[in-house]
Amino acid sequence: MTESIRLDSVTKRYNDVTAVRDVSLSASKGEVLGILGPSGAGKSTLLRLMDLLEAPDSGSIVMNGKPVDAGTKQAADLRRNIGMVLQKPIALNRSVTNNLAYALRIRGWDESDIIDRVRAEMERFGLVDRRHKNARTLSGGEMQRLCFARVMIHSPDILLLDEFAANLDPANVALLEERVRQYAAEDCRRSIVLVTHNLFQAKRMCDRIALMWGGEIVEVAPKKKFFENPDDERTGAFVKGELVY
Repeated sequence: MTESIRLDSVTKRYNDVTAVRDVSLSASKGEVLGILGPSGAGKSTLLRLMDLLEAPDSGSIVMNGKPVDAGTKQAADLRRNIGMVLQKPIALNRSVTNNLAYALRIRGWDESDIIDRVRAEMERFGLVDRRHKNARTLSGGEMQRLCFARVMIHSPDILLLDEFAANLDPANVALLEERVRQYAAEDCRRSIVLVTHNLFQAKRMCDRIALMWGGEIVEVAPKKKFFENPDDERTGAFVKGELVY
């Protein structure tokens, strides 16, 4: 499979704390890569590096076969084709419709195309009857659906999900997980990286899974091997709930 993004021996520090230590990891086109691990393991930092929001202190980031440095015009151009959904949704202080339209306007879409695309995305996420409401008055589940729609509306080739369903009720979790599966199936060029501490969600959604611990990648394996026959004893203990942290 062709890699969409690769981290080579990447390290990221914040003052005296090393959040990510010598990590090498890649996401391929057409797959859902899960990153599991306890809170504080470095998962969110790893995702920010993949999103080119931050530059590593050492190591390199490669996208579509070419090295890229965060903070450059090249990175800014590439980020237009990356979408990230955070655990805590953040909505613009405007209507649901205008939240979605904004993501397309800044990419230069024609207004006629924007109207059709916004309507379609609201239908996919069950937001049509909320279209005139200020986004900041939505319920938590509705706001997370809006943030998903706002990211997916411009069809990014790389979709990064950071604990996207951690605080949602089962109905919203099921809706968003199904939409992610549909999104992956629609285009084999897409890569999805899913950060979670939820083992059951990883089993439902991921093709390969990496375990991150103390800023390092402990193991990367196809889902079946990861859960049933891992190479590292820490992975086995983690999936059995025996690893205390």
